[in-house]
Amino acid sequence: MSQNSKTGYIYKIAVSAIMIALSTVLSMVKVWQMPMGGSITLLSMLPVCMIGILFGTATAVLPCVLYGAIQMMLDGVFGWGLTAGTLVGSIVFDYLLAFGLLCLSGLFRSKGDVGIIAGVAIAVFARFCSHLVSGSIFFQSFDIFNNPFLYSVAYNGTYMLPELVITVLGAFALAKLGVYKRVNALGARFSK
Repeated sequence: MSQNSKTGYIYKIAVSAIMIALSTVLSMVKVWQMPMGGSITLLSMLPVCMIGILFGTATAVLPCVLYGAIQMMLDGVFGWGLTAGTLVGSIVFDYLLAFGLLCLSGLFRSKGDVGIIAGVAIAVFARFCSHLVSGSIFFQSFDIFNNPFLYSVAYNGTYMLPELVITVLGAFALAKLGVYKRVNALGARFSK
């Protein structure tokens, strides 16, 4: 491995760590808290989505899953008194997979601002779908509609739709401000 590739690798790790930390702090700024998990936050998904935008989907998988694990610990999922099956389902679908899917933000990063917005929208929608599966299968005992799917759409949509809008608007603002280009230019200087 050449010195340039080592420096580029270290740069990606450092930026990813900063973005995970920033997302974690922003996740604590809650605009609205749902009674059984989930909240509308101050752009908490945007920094981890930036990992995918800056470095690509494959590079963002591990940091996004790690962010999900951190969220799981902060939410105290092990203290909820869930059955073993519901706990495992929640760990996988509400945390590791749901937040891991935020790596999809980098899908269309080469298509400019429109690609960035589309990638972020797809990533957040994919996270919603993961929560939808979890709510439909593992949390159906909380169903008030007698339809687990409808219950899950209503519950998760209540906070995920505003989160999607806020995150897409934040990604758009950063694109218009040229933030992604400046961070990529900085990374290119480290790789020389």
